Amino acid sequence: MDVKHTQVTKDTMASYEGTHAHLTDELTKLDLLIHLRVLEFRLATQERSELANTQASYITHEHVDWLLQNNASRHPAHPEITHIHEQFRQSQEAINHKVAQSLEQGVFLALIQLGQLFGLTPFELQTVMICLAPELDRKYDQLYAYLQDDITRKKPSVALILELLCETPDEQWKARTVFAAQAPLFHNSLIQITDDLHSPSGSSDLSRFLKLDPRIVNFLLNNTHIDERLLGLATFYRPASMMDQVLVDPLVKSQLLHFTQHHLSKSPVDREKLVFYFHGPYGTEKQEFARGLSGAVHCSMLSLDMELLQIHEIDAETLLRLAFRESLLLQATICLDKFDALLHEDDKAKTVLKKATKVISEYGWCVFLTGEKPWTPKGVFDPAIFHTVNLSIPDVPIRINAWEEVLLGFKPPVEDSWARHLSQQFRLTPGQIRDAAKLVANKQAMNKDCHPVTLTDFAMACRHQPQQKLSDLSVKVDPHYTWEDLILPKDKVTQLKEICLQVTNRYQVFNEWGFEQKLSYGKGLSVLFTGPPGTGKTMSAEIIARELQLDLYKIDLSGVVSKYIGETEKNLAKIFQEAETSNAILFFDEADALFGKRTEISDAHDRYANIETSYLLQKMEMYDGIVILASNLRENMDVAFTRRIRFIVDFPFPDVASRTEIWKTHFPPQAPLSEDIDFHLLAQHFQIAGGNIKNIVLNAAFTAAANGRVIKMEHLLHGTKREFEKIGKRWDDKNFVILNS
Repeated sequence: MDVKHTQVTKDTMASYEGTHAHLTDELTKLDLLIHLRVLEFRLATQERSELANTQASYITHEHVDWLLQNNASRHPAHPEITHIHEQFRQSQEAINHKVAQSLEQGVFLALIQLGQLFGLTPFELQTVMICLAPELDRKYDQLYAYLQDDITRKKPSVALILELLCETPDEQWKARTVFAAQAPLFHNSLIQITDDLHSPSGSSDLSRFLKLDPRIVNFLLNNTHIDERLLGLATFYRPASMMDQVLVDPLVKSQLLHFTQHHLSKSPVDREKLVFYFHGPYGTEKQEFARGLSGAVHCSMLSLDMELLQIHEIDAETLLRLAFRESLLLQATICLDKFDALLHEDDKAKTVLKKATKVISEYGWCVFLTGEKPWTPKGVFDPAIFHTVNLSIPDVPIRINAWEEVLLGFKPPVEDSWARHLSQQFRLTPGQIRDAAKLVANKQAMNKDCHPVTLTDFAMACRHQPQQKLSDLSVKVDPHYTWEDLILPKDKVTQLKEICLQVTNRYQVFNEWGFEQKLSYGKGLSVLFTGPPGTGKTMSAEIIARELQLDLYKIDLSGVVSKYIGETEKNLAKIFQEAETSNAILFFDEADALFGKRTEISDAHDRYANIETSYLLQKMEMYDGIVILASNLRENMDVAFTRRIRFIVDFPFPDVASRTEIWKTHFPPQAPLSEDIDFHLLAQHFQIAGGNIKNIVLNAAFTAAANGRVIKMEHLLHGTKREFEKIGKRWDDKNFVILNS
């Protein structure tokens, strides 16, 4: 057989230019192996030439005898075989030399990288090359079919690989462990078993056909596209220097950056695996922070959506292994986004969580987990280093940066002061700030008149951002009243405006002036409104919410207080927790029902009632937002509460002058009023609060709409009679005569 080979020598090139040149030499070396096997095959077939015509039909006695006689040795002495062996040895030495030179010069060689990543032996790497060859040159289909003496057997079998790479039967026996399920080639899914339609069922493992996993083929060909089975689930991010743009507490950024750089500067042999869990509300830049840390150590990042993974038709563990293998191939960190989707109590989530922690412990070298829920596993990732990092809503300076960035996109440009105002007014995450800006931009685009955006537009968009709502245990109040609607003594109105000023100047006092350092708790604003029913307590709460452009939630006490032990505390905890991320004002109406004086302990019920009271005190002191309590009787309030409340506003029963103004303010300008209405006379004759007056005016308006189309004195008197009957006050029909005269 006259076959010429291009011998690889050390003199040809000091090092490889890249993967293509290296694989070319590896194919040349493989050709030598195949040439050896072809020579041996032909020498062997010469000894059984008389069997060649019958072998395809049946197995003859002579063929069996031949198999038994030639089992001891597969290499007959032949000069050409010896010569090719020498060529192969020289070729291997030259490749080893050039590979070493290339690695010293930092040249990327995909095959060598694959071996290093998965700890492959030279035998396993050569197995990879044998399976790769048909993907590079179709001639190997025919060569493999020829060597396996069957035109249909175009893929390499286990037996063929052993024959090509092993000198003796004893070597073949030992090498079979390479093809075990837990060996690197199969455990890491680098090689797959491909179906052989022509082999009968139950054939030996030696006859199994092998092929490279498609992603491994692409990797060896320098194709950096991620595994197509991960499309839609995973996103690949190239290294980016973006830590300056990540809107996270600078101290947290600095600490984790230093730690990560120090840890990954160690050699892969010496460093431990690293797992971070970033948790915090939506939009706190968890994934962006992971990308920033990855970029700072010059690594790409692969992000996998764990919510989508759970519902994918492919087995979750298979996808996880593919993703972690991908992170190794790309030398990328991996981020399991929305990891807390696995922290639910259902069986499916628990199963996937168990598989995920197993894969992380096995493959992960630098892993980021993100979620909204806190999670502190114990010993799950041992011996990996595990860090949990709470990324809470950032402070005002970071929020200002986020607002300044998004406000740049608006035309005409908005005022510079808006970023500071919005950042102080609304505790939003950077993600929520971007969402709020998008909402404003979309509404502006739908406005054909293209009116310039206003600060109110942004405030409204901010109120739409919180994901958690308090609607289960409260009622959201849409404020309509303004300061002009409020009839109170001047000093009371001034006191209410001081409350608003404390909110707007909160950051300056606590942060810029350093008062926050003096307070470990109690930085929120607690307000107590006391006074008879109908004196303006609820209206004042609405006016404050409107002035501050914050949501107002009126707490449903019937849903909070529970007769079951511990349930009231759970409800209170839920209210304050959700309010923390909702930028809401909590308004407890008739609060003395819940916050009354703590009782003398005479039975178990009293003891648990006092526990609820103490728990509420604790939650109020920890809450950073605004809590407004309304009580009809101040003396019913526990002294422990009044001591901890920042403002107490007493709402007096309105005098005649105040009642006159209240009567007037309840009528909108467009309401049709008769000239016979005397507001001062009504105020002087009926000693009732503003809440009652509101009901009277509304009932009178409906009565007038039904029969007169104009609101008259008689309608107001009729409404007053109905209100008196409702509240149990005595009504004298002489009022109709006296006030209508």
